[in-house]
Amino acid sequence: MKNIAPQLTPFVRSDAVGAILAETLGHPEREFTLAELGRRTDTSGPVVHREVGRLVDSAVLRDRYEGRNRLVSANADHPLFALMRDLIAATYGPVPVLRELFDGIDGVEELLIYGSWAARRSGESGEFPNDLDVLVVGETPRRTLSGIAAEAGDKLD
Repeated sequence: MKNIAPQLTPFVRSDAVGAILAETLGHPEREFTLAELGRRTDTSGPVVHREVGRLVDSAVLRDRYEGRNRLVSANADHPLFALMRDLIAATYGPVPVLRELFDGIDGVEELLIYGSWAARRSGESGEFPNDLDVLVVGETPRRTLSGIAAEAGDKLD
């Protein structure tokens, strides 16, 4: 099966790499197991293992072993770290940011990203999106949602 070139950052090898980088570069202080990265990025274990290996080989990520677990983290000392972090945050960052902001919020039954950003993320070509459309299904108070939207805007700008 041939991978479609990512539309959000066409020079990133795959959407799996973009998602892995969003998680790791977005949280340089954290270490992730490969299984956790797979769950957070909805990427299969073999793909996570292969892509993390490539990112470690190029010193974008660091790894260490704790028992049988391989832990990976962003290499904040990489000369291009800040540039990569900012670029990945602008392109793949919305998913982890929204996941964190909505984690534990009462009344949220479902959270969906739609519109041009979602279309690019799913491989549809077109101009770079200038906004992020989010649909929240549930009974969360509007004031809570407005606060989260403002915080998301601050983190994603």
